[in-house]
Amino acid sequence: MQRVYEPRDLWEAQMLAGMLEGEGINCHVAGMHLLGALGDLPIGGLLGLLVDDAEAERAKALINAYNRAEPLPGDEPQSYPGDLLC
Repeated sequence: MQRVYEPRDLWEAQMLAGMLEGEGINCHVAGMHLLGALGDLPIGGLLGLLVDDAEAERAKALINAYNRAEPLPGDEPQSYPGDLLC
């Protein structure tokens, strides 16, 4: 398995893992059980998305496409212009 992405929080990790699973890529969220020990562990690098080696490039491409996504004009709420709603 390869670590293909380091999410900023558990919410992002689970959302992206679900997206990858929906695309047929088995994904494991590494480190999610370590978040309760934040006072004792370094803050960065605890979470990671792991996929099979054969699916790593496709998973990276899907995550990159998601991160580059822009809201369609008129779809964003006026109170949060430029934010992507999922």
